[in-house]
Amino acid sequence: MRTGMMALAVGLLAPVFLPALPPVGWMLWLPVVALMLLPFRSYPLAFLLFGVAWSCIGAQWALDDRLSAELDGETRWVEGRVVGLPQNGDGVVRFELADARSRHGKLPSLMRLAWYDGPPVNSGERWQLAVKLKRPGGLLNPDAFDYEVWLLAQRIGATGTVKDGNRLAAAQRAWRDGIRQRLLAVDTQGRGAALAALVLGDGSGLSREDWQILQDTGTVHLLVISGQHIGLLAAVMYGLVAGLARFGVWPLRWPWLPWACGLAFAAALGYGLLAGFDVPVRRACVMVALVLLWRLRFRHLGAWWPLLLAFNGVLLMDPLASLRPGLWLSFTAVAVLIFTFGGRLGPWRWWQTWTRAQWLIAIGLCPLLLILDLPISLSGPLANLLAVPWISFAVLPTALLGTLLLPISGVGEGLLWLAGGLIDGLFRVLALIAGRWPAWVAASMPGWILLLGCIGAVLLLLPRGVPLRPLGWPLLLVLALPPRERLAEGVADVWQLDVGQGLAILIRTRHHTLLYDSGPRFGDFDVGERVVLPALHKLGVERVDLMMLSHADADHAGGARAVVKGLPVGRVVSGDPPGLPEALNAEACESGRQWQWDGVAFHQWQWSDAHDSNQRSCVLQIEANGERLLLTGDIDSAAERDLLDSALAVPTRWLQAPHHGSRSSSSMALLKVLQPQAVLISRGQGNSFGHPHPTVVARYRKQGIHIHDSAEQGAIHLQLGRFQPARSMRQQRRFWRAPPLSGAENR
Repeated sequence: MRTGMMALAVGLLAPVFLPALPPVGWMLWLPVVALMLLPFRSYPLAFLLFGVAWSCIGAQWALDDRLSAELDGETRWVEGRVVGLPQNGDGVVRFELADARSRHGKLPSLMRLAWYDGPPVNSGERWQLAVKLKRPGGLLNPDAFDYEVWLLAQRIGATGTVKDGNRLAAAQRAWRDGIRQRLLAVDTQGRGAALAALVLGDGSGLSREDWQILQDTGTVHLLVISGQHIGLLAAVMYGLVAGLARFGVWPLRWPWLPWACGLAFAAALGYGLLAGFDVPVRRACVMVALVLLWRLRFRHLGAWWPLLLAFNGVLLMDPLASLRPGLWLSFTAVAVLIFTFGGRLGPWRWWQTWTRAQWLIAIGLCPLLLILDLPISLSGPLANLLAVPWISFAVLPTALLGTLLLPISGVGEGLLWLAGGLIDGLFRVLALIAGRWPAWVAASMPGWILLLGCIGAVLLLLPRGVPLRPLGWPLLLVLALPPRERLAEGVADVWQLDVGQGLAILIRTRHHTLLYDSGPRFGDFDVGERVVLPALHKLGVERVDLMMLSHADADHAGGARAVVKGLPVGRVVSGDPPGLPEALNAEACESGRQWQWDGVAFHQWQWSDAHDSNQRSCVLQIEANGERLLLTGDIDSAAERDLLDSALAVPTRWLQAPHHGSRSSSSMALLKVLQPQAVLISRGQGNSFGHPHPTVVARYRKQGIHIHDSAEQGAIHLQLGRFQPARSMRQQRRFWRAPPLSGAENR
């Protein structure tokens, strides 16, 4: 049976590794074949086929529930019910709408909407909304957060922006939102958002600084609900009943053991429902149920058997849970503890058990964090050594008891005030630790390096005295110092990052790095911080020698401060320095300046008669082994005419579309002189400017120019000097991503 359960787990994980889902007909036949195999005792194969069928059908069901292409970008009146906990930010409220209906077509069962400058929205309310609908999607960059897969894992079939709305009915059965509002209204010494995260699993109210502290110290799992809290609450309830029975207080007519197990599971399940019943909570509830069942029936199941059953149970309840990092992290952490503590010949003292557990988990999770492209907390073992008991035995009981006693005037408020002070003190300590040891964001590394790191971690988790165990350290340290492949002389590595309606292009030579524009910043959404800087870290950039900001518009220079804050930057040059923050200390673009880095030539130019910021864009030509790339910023046709009288008016293979392909740029005269073979367009999907303009696209087609569009292909990568085709992120097939449109590179 265990072999069958392991085969089932492998089958349930199948979609993660598939570039595309099998046809529906094949998926429907797999359970039939599995049933036919059972009489022949081919249990592993039968369970494997059933797992594959179940997970693939569940994934296909979620894909089919996404917004149709016909409604993408359309504004429609929809009616639905607000679910979950709405997130209120600066001037925007984000919420999920369920059971949405429209007279103009079928809508997904769940949508995620944003309403800028809108009224308060509460869970449980019914609304009629005018929504600009959008199919699920997101920015695609190397080893970056994939918003599209996150939406799919949440079973969100559409996103949208609310233009107008009318409240149809007041909130009903919105008890979680009611509790959150009470928590935020009570005096908690400024930590109401942190208590809401701990009690309800709602981290939307935490500030960016708080999130950074939790990430740097590896303590995110302690605030936004932890499986450990579920187990702790169940243990307290079980111990309470057992203690009452031991001292003769428990009624004799009620068998104490069934009551202890039942009440412990009820407490765990109740807290799980209060916290939203996410993946770590489901795993913990299943594990608690199995342990209590073993205790009730006096059967020793071992440690691995309940973990495997819990893993399968979570995936059977939600086949898309395997797309969430939380599932892998929570189960791996438990597996590390079982592996390390289960194989010991003798017990450790309690303080040895506690301290070593933190280091063992850190070692065991290190390769997994790199595989999942997550930062590694260098201070995690130390921070968790302090934070776990503080949260588990001081903050959590006080916060839960205070929440439970809120109906009693003064009692609940007092306990929550105390809990707020306790968690505020913890944040102060964690801030000191995070300031000393920030999280480490590793550069991307090949699979064989990650495999060596996994082997090293497993060796280090073995008991002392096991042969080959000392080899674990050098194998694990390979992750920190992986071999780097350097570019050849005369070659430039170019990435046009996917930053939406903006521009950010990274150019690297053998020993130097140049960043042309830094992505947009709109309100509190800084693409420089959330996309450009993480991409630079993942690509192994440790220093930017030159950041060239074509001009001062927010879509080109908005992310500059985040880049300067996160990485050393040698110089900042711009075509419009007065429009930039003084802190950047930007130098003026010097037209005609030329230089060479590692055999790659650079030549910058600026229109001397420019009268607005777009026309003042600093243009940069890069040439490697005779292959040229021209970066044009937002110049228009007037500036293009002057450019044609400069030294840059030579055949150029790669052209960055001026002004994102707007109607006022990419003149036929420019295209005929430069004779580009390919054009790079950086834009946002469904942008309000209509970029690229259809007439410009037609002009590119007429000239036979290949079009590389970030909105359709994600980040685009090419190596200048090798005369090779460009590659896009969407060419890395995943079952949740739509393949590139037919002829997208020459549409």
